[in-house]
Amino acid sequence: MTVRRGRLERSPLSLSCDVAIVGSGAGGSMAAYELAGRGLSVVVLEEGAYHRPRQFDQREEHMLPSLFRELGGQRTDDLSLLVLSGRGVGGSTVHNTNLCKRTAPEILAHWREEFGLSGLETATLDPLFAEVESLLGVVPIRPEQLSSHNAVFKRGVEALGHAGGMLSHNRDDRCIGSGFCELGCAYDGKKNALRVLLPEAMRRGAVVVSDARVDRVVYDDRRASAVRGRLLDEHGVPRGDFEVRCEAVCLAGSAIGSASVALRSGLPDPHQQIGRHLHLHPGVAVAGRFEERVEGWRGIPQSYECTEFLDLSPGSERRAWILPSFAHPVGTATVTPGFGPRLLSAMRAYPHLGVLAAMVHDVTEGRVYLEGDRTRIAYVPGASDRAQLALGAREASRILLAAGARDVMMPGVPPATIRTEAELEEITEERFHPHDVPLTAVHPMGSMRMGTDPRSSVVDATGRLHTMDNVWVTDGSLFPTSIGTPPQLSIYTFALKVARGLELA
Repeated sequence: MTVRRGRLERSPLSLSCDVAIVGSGAGGSMAAYELAGRGLSVVVLEEGAYHRPRQFDQREEHMLPSLFRELGGQRTDDLSLLVLSGRGVGGSTVHNTNLCKRTAPEILAHWREEFGLSGLETATLDPLFAEVESLLGVVPIRPEQLSSHNAVFKRGVEALGHAGGMLSHNRDDRCIGSGFCELGCAYDGKKNALRVLLPEAMRRGAVVVSDARVDRVVYDDRRASAVRGRLLDEHGVPRGDFEVRCEAVCLAGSAIGSASVALRSGLPDPHQQIGRHLHLHPGVAVAGRFEERVEGWRGIPQSYECTEFLDLSPGSERRAWILPSFAHPVGTATVTPGFGPRLLSAMRAYPHLGVLAAMVHDVTEGRVYLEGDRTRIAYVPGASDRAQLALGAREASRILLAAGARDVMMPGVPPATIRTEAELEEITEERFHPHDVPLTAVHPMGSMRMGTDPRSSVVDATGRLHTMDNVWVTDGSLFPTSIGTPPQLSIYTFALKVARGLELA
């Protein structure tokens, strides 16, 4: 079984099935795996291309445009925040670093109490999480797998007496610790959607079509009857049409893509909720220079975390999650201050850099909207989240100094160089207005959120749209709020839950 490549299909392409799934990442692949296993006919439609391990050449200039939406340049509408999300068979599971954490009990309790959602109790979800972890081989990183970069981070966390610990990943012994996870694994060591779920879904009868951009869901009153879109060539240029007739639709194109398709389709939305309540987990990076060689590009990229400043209870003012986040050479050069000889001198220190990221469990709500034919993202961190970005950057810098860094650099306008504890106090909320500091987000969620009230949500507790009888959401866009931790395990698990409850009328 293999993926049907839309760029090679004859146009117009016409298919029929029980369930059409829009998107092939964590949510779409899990839905396909489960629904095909139930004997339903499934067609998965993926806008991006189909890549195999031998194509992951570990070159930033090749893989970033290939594996990410908008060639790796997707940004918020004011251009102040880079939003990285996957585009290709397997979605963001192809390029992520395999971090797996369950949705925290505090988050689930908040969703039950604030949004009236049932079925989110520990007794219900823990078996599903465990099933997904078993299926994808999620295990804790072993101490002997700790890279030198992560070991430096751990040293700083422990020196300060902060809370921290080893993370769990879904990788196996094919992983050689090359450190290039974010550019796709050339060694096929990730037990992800591309390697595990989609091949099994196809063995169960599912059809996966790459290079197939869904433009709209066709519906009448409360029932969808088809999805339509364009087949794309190797450059992403439309070259023909397709239609997939179906009895049900699962939107699984990420919080950006699913909301975009729903808006383009004009799905019933009387309370204008589609695209709203977007969360991004914005993050800031700081880099420390060490006398020792850190060689942060080697080994498993993110295997240790600091949770000292991450309290996920509602109303918390400690919402910063800190972990290693080493950039590859081109990425490092783009955020390193200086030009010419100054930049060259800074880059010669590359083997001695330790880089940490502070990601914020955000309360800011953004929006996905359409401007003509283009999908846009409106998001500006509010004062509370700017304060959390400052907290995260300040404490990440403190960890690097405690680990032995001779100085710490935070990119920005102007860039900051920190050598002493006293200078840490200069990292305040005022440094985090738009465009002041480079911000990146890799966890879009929440644009089609769950809830019992159609006036403030898009889907119900089963993942089905309030306004449609046969359209479900199986990706992170259904999360009611930020979850504060890597979402891939939560997306896999909620997709499994939604798919198990999906019934054709």
